[in-house]
Amino acid sequence: MSAPPARQLIDGKLVPARSGATFPILDPATGEEIGHAPDATPADVDAALEAARTAFDRTGWATDLALRVRCLRQLHRALVEAGPVMRALTTAEAGAPTFLTRGPQYDLPVDGLRWVADLAEGYAWETDLGVASPLGIPTRRTLRREAVGVVAAITPWNFPNQINLAKIGPALAAGNTVVLKPAPDTPWVACELGRLAAEHTDLPPGVLNVVTPADDSVAALLTTDPRVDLVSFTGSTATGRAIMAAAAPTLKKVLLELGGKSAAIVLEDADLAAAVGAAAFAATVHAGQGCALTTRLLVPRDRYAEAVEIAAATMRGLAPADPADRRTICGPVISARQRDRIQAYLDLAVADGGRFATGGGLDTAKDGGFWVQPTVIAGLDNSSRVAREEIFGPVLVVLPHDGDDDAVAIANDSEYGLSGSVDSGSLERAKAVAARVRTGTLAVNGGLWFGPDAPFGGYKQSGLGREMGVAGFEEYLQIKLVAEPA
Repeated sequence: MSAPPARQLIDGKLVPARSGATFPILDPATGEEIGHAPDATPADVDAALEAARTAFDRTGWATDLALRVRCLRQLHRALVEAGPVMRALTTAEAGAPTFLTRGPQYDLPVDGLRWVADLAEGYAWETDLGVASPLGIPTRRTLRREAVGVVAAITPWNFPNQINLAKIGPALAAGNTVVLKPAPDTPWVACELGRLAAEHTDLPPGVLNVVTPADDSVAALLTTDPRVDLVSFTGSTATGRAIMAAAAPTLKKVLLELGGKSAAIVLEDADLAAAVGAAAFAATVHAGQGCALTTRLLVPRDRYAEAVEIAAATMRGLAPADPADRRTICGPVISARQRDRIQAYLDLAVADGGRFATGGGLDTAKDGGFWVQPTVIAGLDNSSRVAREEIFGPVLVVLPHDGDDDAVAIANDSEYGLSGSVDSGSLERAKAVAARVRTGTLAVNGGLWFGPDAPFGGYKQSGLGREMGVAGFEEYLQIKLVAEPA
C-alpha cells in the first residue's frame, strides 16, 4: 500500500488541519496505527463551506454540463488507475475483505461514476409542458431541473468508497458543490478521493471539498450552517434523527439512508438448504457490517431446528480471517467500540433466553484487532431486542413463522424497512409475498438488486429519499417552472 499521507481538500488545495492536529487511523485486523488523518477544526469546516458556496454562486459550474461530465469522466479514470492502491487501502482501513473491493467496496461504485456521467449527459434538463390558458392568458410552461446548491455529504465507515461516490457522483453531475465528511474510522480513502480529484481532474476550486474532523460536534456544523442547502447522510437511525432536527431551523433538504433489520423469508416450498445457507452467508460478509444485510431469518416452524443447524454449519465454515486474504468472507469489525457493542447484544440474547447454535462471543484466538465469532441466535421471537435492533455484526437471529401471512407480518413488524429477501419454489408465490413486505429493496429467489442504475433506500425509519439510479440523481435537483407568453 503506497497511498500518500491523508490530507483534506479545501478550495482546491490539499491541506492539513489548521491546528496541525491529527488522529490515528487503525487497521481493524491488527489494531495497529497505519496512518494519521487531519483533525479538522471548525475553521476548516467553515473554509470548506465558504469555498463550496462561492463555487456554486459565483462560477459556471452549475450551468456548464460539459465541464461536469468531463470532470466526472476524469475522476472515473483516475480512480480506475488508482485501483490497486485504493483497494489495498480499503482493506487496511475498513477491514473490508479484499474480494469485496472487486465489487461493492470499490469497483462497482467507481463504475457508477461513469454511469452517472452518461445519465447527466443525456438527461432531459428541460421539459416543455405545452401551452395552457390559466385565467384566460395563453402561456407556455417549461419545467427546468436545476442543482439544489451546496451539499453536505456525511458518510459512514462500512462501505466508504461506495457511499462516498454514491453521494458525490450524482451531486456533482447535477451541478451542486459538495463538502464530504467521512467517518473518523475511514478518513484515508476519502482523502485519497479528494487528492485524485484535485490532481487529475478539471474540477474548479471549491466544487469538491473533503474535511476530516474526529469530533462529532465539529461535523455537526454541516447540518446547521445556512450555507448548506442539502444534507445527505448515511448512518444510524439515531444520528439521522439528530441530523433531521438540526437541519430543521434552516429547512434544508435532508436525504437519509439509515438502519435496517432486514428479513430473509424462506417459505415452506423453498430449497431450505440453499436459502438458509445464502442468508447465513450474507449475514457474515464483511463481519455483518452492512445496513441492508438480512439479519433476521424467517423459516417454517416445522423445519426450524433443521434451519438453525444449516445456518450454524454455514457460519462455522466462515470463520473470521485476514481480510487481505482473497478467500476471506468475514473480516474484523471496525473498532473496539463496535466489538464491545456486539458483545453487549450477545449477552442480552442470553439474558432474554436465547441460545447460540454457533459462535456467541469474541474471537480471542487472534493477536490484536477486533474480532467477533459469526453467531446464530435461536430460541427467541421477534419481540426480543436482538431481533428488533440493528447489531451491525456477524449475527443472525432465526425466527419461526407459520405460513406466508405470518412471515409477512413478522417481516413488517419492525421500525425499519430497508431490504430483505423471499425464497420459494414458486417465483409467483415469492413475488406475491415480496409485494406485501414494506421495504425499499427485495431479492426474490436469489435476484440481486444492487447496481449504480438501481435506486436504493428504505421505508419507515430506514430513511428518506433514494441513492443511485435516476431517482437518486434527481434527489440532488430542484424543479423550476418557467412561464412565458404563448
